Amino acid sequence: EDKKALGIKMRKPCRFGADIWKFQIALRFCEYYANARGGIVTKVLRKYWALRFYYYSIRLGFDIPINVFGPGLNIHHWGCIVVNAWARVGKNCNLQQGVTIGMNSGGNASTTIGDNVFIGTGAKIIGEVYIANGCIIGANAVVTKDFREENSIIAGCPAKVIGIRK
Repeated sequence: EDKKALGIKMRKPCRFGADIWKFQIALRFCEYYANARGGIVTKVLRKYWALRFYYYSIRLGFDIPINVFGPGLNIHHWGCIVVNAWARVGKNCNLQQGVTIGMNSGGNASTTIGDNVFIGTGAKIIGEVYIANGCIIGANAVVTKDFREENSIIAGCPAKVIGIRK
């Protein structure tokens, strides 16, 4: 699903380039082996994919933990992307560079983002926030409250609904 969301038609990544795709492959393998039970081979593969994941995270500037995003993650550009480990994001999420999905100083607040959500460049989603399915979050929006209406277009600082997507 990630490969389809990125619009890639190749069977496997080329030796040079395609770093975002390689990061997503490492992310998914890391998730698989972190959740799988097994013997020594599973432990070795878990360490291998964790190192690959760490390498691409540092190289691309991503701080994305495992088991947060659903299938179909689409990261458009490398750059600073920070995601809280307590966040839950649905399938087919599109991320631009400079996005922060974090928590406020209160603790383990979980952000929940629905399916088919586009998050624009520099958007900040902070605190225990719910974003409905199909929403578009504009560039540099600061979201600190829930948006439960589906297909909303959200923008501004502080964020508010500026339209409905058809």
